[in-house]
Amino acid sequence: MSLLKEKFAKYDLPQQFMAQGVYPYFRTIDSHQDTEVLMDGKKVLMFGSNAYLGLTYDKRIVDAAVEATLKYGTGCAGSRLLNGTLDIHVALENELAEFVGKDEALCFSTGFTVNEGVIPQLVGRADYIICDDRDHASIVDGRRLSFATQLRYKHNDMEDLEKQLQKCEPEAVKLIIVDGVFSMEGDLAPLPEIVRLKKKYNASIYVDEAHGLGVFGKNGRGVCDHFGVTDDVDIIMGTFSKSLASIGGFVAGDKEVINFLRHNSRSYIFQASSTPAATASARTALQILKDEPERIEKLWEITNYALDKFRNAGFEIGETESPIIPLYVRDAEKTFMVTKLAFDEGIFINPVIPPACAPQDTLVRVALMATHTKEQVDFAVEKLAKCFKSLGIIE
Repeated sequence: MSLLKEKFAKYDLPQQFMAQGVYPYFRTIDSHQDTEVLMDGKKVLMFGSNAYLGLTYDKRIVDAAVEATLKYGTGCAGSRLLNGTLDIHVALENELAEFVGKDEALCFSTGFTVNEGVIPQLVGRADYIICDDRDHASIVDGRRLSFATQLRYKHNDMEDLEKQLQKCEPEAVKLIIVDGVFSMEGDLAPLPEIVRLKKKYNASIYVDEAHGLGVFGKNGRGVCDHFGVTDDVDIIMGTFSKSLASIGGFVAGDKEVINFLRHNSRSYIFQASSTPAATASARTALQILKDEPERIEKLWEITNYALDKFRNAGFEIGETESPIIPLYVRDAEKTFMVTKLAFDEGIFINPVIPPACAPQDTLVRVALMATHTKEQVDFAVEKLAKCFKSLGIIE
């Protein structure tokens, strides 16, 4: 056995859960993503999708993807820097910049590689990164690639953020990086207070709007717009794989910053450009956001209904203020068990265990779509309550 193979041969934790029949990952879906999906030959209610507006099978978006493929082909065969820039890439960047209220934007092939490629270029050896300790893994990986001094503050604790800012050299670049909506817990970053501290300590702010776009703000412009702080936020990033029914991501900011990133961000200049289909899909979804605000109204109607239902049923759901509803289990093994029990009852939910959360904060994540019905929510609450009670998680 090679040393490399020997190093990993003892890793059998997934196999242990498989043997128990509760392994919850890589479950195969045999249909398009909707409120109901086909799995293992049966229909299951989908409460594990990030398609908040339910657009992933919208005919207009599907048609746009097909038309773009017929016109441009299946791929661009190169990076944006060289031969991979299409007119629709540039159009989407212009539309996104206008949408989020910034000078310019850059589109990346995935949302993860936005944070991974942008953050290390914004701050260097003499600078500081200050992150919320529950920031997304892509932010964590991005800051790890930077030579800046790394500081973290307790989740949404503004006193602790100020303490970290006080550690920084006054004349150094200080970049506060935060999720607008925290993807596991569903709560929001207190952006108005972060802006106040930014101004007090001459810092800059980078907001990850992955789960805010299409959900918060006017026509889904995000949490920055929701709080009215867009002009005070220096960098906004977002993804296409949630409300925009595609795959990819973008970063938006001042033209000087975007000009630098366009020529220096490694995951932009060395990565193959986004496919024509993905680009056209995101453009069409963005236009739907602008044209159909009633979709967001429906999302919030079903979200508020579900929040009340889960609270009244005795679930612990924390501080969520979004369509992301955490149902706390606080035990990793029970988290897997309740996920399996829920699936047996016809409910697809996602388990969240370390490193996606602290060991004491394990949960199952319920996510709402604008296309969910009250009857589907009622069914899910009833079945999930049955599962949680059977394991003694709630009374």
